[in-house]
Amino acid sequence: MTRDLKAPLQALRNEHRYRSRRILEGPQQPEQVIDGRPVLAFCSNDYLGLANHPRVIQAFRQGVEAYGVGAGAAHLVNGHTRAHHALEDELAAFTGRDRALLFSTGYMANLGVAQALLRRGDRLFEDRLNHASLIDAAMISGARLSRYHHADAGDLARRLGKTAREEDRETFISTDAVFSMDGNLAPLEALASLADTHGCWLMADDAHGIGVLGERGAGTLEHLGLSQDQVPILMGTLGKALGTSGAFVAGPEDLIETLIQSARTYIYTTAMPAAVAEATRASLRIVQQEPERRGHLRDLVVQFREGSGQLGLELMESTTPIQPIVVGASERAVQWSDSLLQQGFLVPAIRPPTVPQGRARLRVTLSATHSRAQVDGLLQALGGLVGKP
Repeated sequence: MTRDLKAPLQALRNEHRYRSRRILEGPQQPEQVIDGRPVLAFCSNDYLGLANHPRVIQAFRQGVEAYGVGAGAAHLVNGHTRAHHALEDELAAFTGRDRALLFSTGYMANLGVAQALLRRGDRLFEDRLNHASLIDAAMISGARLSRYHHADAGDLARRLGKTAREEDRETFISTDAVFSMDGNLAPLEALASLADTHGCWLMADDAHGIGVLGERGAGTLEHLGLSQDQVPILMGTLGKALGTSGAFVAGPEDLIETLIQSARTYIYTTAMPAAVAEATRASLRIVQQEPERRGHLRDLVVQFREGSGQLGLELMESTTPIQPIVVGASERAVQWSDSLLQQGFLVPAIRPPTVPQGRARLRVTLSATHSRAQVDGLLQALGGLVGKP
């Protein structure tokens, strides 16, 4: 007898946790048409506004003309083009790592690293608020998982100290560099020190830091001044600040060769289209040539935080483009999101299990293509919600 699926779906609706898709017409940009209505979107991870940049679009078109639409095969068959290879070299140089390796998605990159480097009985330590892909990576690795308190290097140190190291077992620490639902940074300097003391691998998932943080936009590790020796495994995505699609892992030569030989999510997956690689190469050049994009984005973050403070909104401690407003109950988060949509602002409600019970929130994300006037408009709309049940 098959399992009844209707009751669990209805329970999600009753608990205000039911998710629905919206249909976007047109490109990623602040002014959008969603479900047939014009809105001003404050929910995209296109932090630098590159997903619809003319130079990126032109590079993509030229890539299609040179390589066609599809890659046709995996990288290890005949899907690895000169465009892919050039992008890997440029990503390695950009992030200050020996080499980089492309993956189809960040999810697949995280799963591939865990599966290639860990085996049953190894020890894996993860931040409690890590992205779902890192948690799922732990499960497929077979390693013994211990989840330390969020951004708490002291708790991690205690957990590392309680477990005797076994010479034939790996010890691995993985963390988001920028936490996607909170917007804060991991204490990577302290984690790097612990990894060195205990002889651990340290992996940082910098999906939300690449392109945004650092003097050159090379991400959280550049922002904190951490080298490849201190953080050997860096994962970054291409579909957020870089505006395209896919992901990469960067690190030492032997790490990348091991992933090529052993990461199943790399070996058994068709390569991303070469045109996407060419578009990403154009994005990388813009990131490095136009630091004013990051400067404007930082200014918008300050503007939004100051305005939210004046309204008495509960913001989380974030200096990144991710600016969550904690409202508490899931029902209230949905009501606020719906009210903003009626006023022409698209701001999603984030509810359990994505965030803890009682900590539902509006996840505001800012982009370098937003204007100060648009941010003021959102603040004015939020001001009309303050004090409402």
